[in-house]
Amino acid sequence: MLFTPYSIKNVTLKNRIVMSPMCMYSCTDQSGRVQDWHKIHYPMRAVGQVGLIIVEATAVTPQGRISPYDLGIWSDEHVQGLKELTALVHGQGAHIGIQIAHAGRKAVLDGPIIAPSAIPFNEKSKTPEAMTVQQIGETIEAFVAGARRAKEAGFDVIEIHGAHGYLINEFLSPLSNRREDEYGGDRDRRYRFLREVIDGVKTVWDGPLFVRVSAHDYHPEGCTPEDYVYYAGLMKEQGIDLIDVSSGAVVTGPPKVYPGYQVPFSETIRHGASIATGAVGLISDPDMAEEILHNGRADLVLLARELLRDPFWPRTAAKKLGVQLEAPKQYKRGWDV
Repeated sequence: MLFTPYSIKNVTLKNRIVMSPMCMYSCTDQSGRVQDWHKIHYPMRAVGQVGLIIVEATAVTPQGRISPYDLGIWSDEHVQGLKELTALVHGQGAHIGIQIAHAGRKAVLDGPIIAPSAIPFNEKSKTPEAMTVQQIGETIEAFVAGARRAKEAGFDVIEIHGAHGYLINEFLSPLSNRREDEYGGDRDRRYRFLREVIDGVKTVWDGPLFVRVSAHDYHPEGCTPEDYVYYAGLMKEQGIDLIDVSSGAVVTGPPKVYPGYQVPFSETIRHGASIATGAVGLISDPDMAEEILHNGRADLVLLARELLRDPFWPRTAAKKLGVQLEAPKQYKRGWDV
C-alpha cells in the first residue's frame, strides 16, 4: 500500500510517503524569504521519490515566528521565492504542501509575543500578552492572507499547524487557554479560534486542507485523544480533508518516545471521527509503514528524521517491500542494481 496512489480532492499523490514539516531555521538574513538551502533541501526529497513534501512551519506574521530564522508567508514579497520552490519540486514529479503557522507563546523573538492567556510556556520563557479580540481577528486574517499567498505560489496542499504547543494548540488546550470570553472555557469555545481560521482559509483555498494536531497533552488536566476525536469531528464538518496526528509540546515534560508511539492516536482519530489521518513519529522501517496503512491506522505515513538521514528512503522501502520503483533517469545507473 505504501506505493499506491492516494487522491485528495483535485490532487493524486503517487504514493503514501510524505515528508513531514521540519523547521530548518535557515533564513539567516531573518527576512523569512526562501533561501538556497530550501531550494536544495526540498527538491532533493522529490528526486528521492517522496510523494508529498510539506514545507516547514511558515509564519503568517513576523511576530508568529518560532525563531528569527523561520520561513515566512506574511508578505507578498515571500511569494516569488515560494513559487520557485514549488516549481522545483513539481519539476521532479512530487507534490508540495506548506504548513502555515503562528508560534504564539513559544516564539523566541525580541519584543512582545502573544497567546490566548498570559501564561509562559515554562519558567525560562517570556510571558506572552493575552490576545485581545482585535488581535485574534487580525491573526485569523493573517492565516487567510497566508493561504492566499500559498495558492499564488503554487502549493498543492495547505496544512494548518494546530500542534506542538503553538498558537492554535494553545487555544485548544485548557492548560494554556484560561480565557473567560467566547474563545475560552469549554471545548467548543476553545475550538472557536481554529474554527474561524479554517472558515477563513476556505474562502481563499479550495484544494486539499490538512490540520496537524497534538492529540495528547500528556498531562492529567490536558486534552486527550478522545478530545481530539471530538475536535476532528468538528474539522470534518468544516471540510478538513486529513488530520496529521502528532502529540505533546503544549507544556513541558516530553512523552516516552519509541518507534510508532503516536500511531495509536492516528488510529483512534481515524476511526472515531471517520476522517483520513496521517501517522508521524519515529517511523523509519518500511514494514512498519506498510503495517500502518494495511491495518487502517492511517492513510498517509509522514517521515521526518528518517528523510534527513536518507533522502532516498522510498528506494530503500521499495527494495525491502519488493516493489519496482522507477528511478530518476539520471540515477538509473546507480539505482537499477
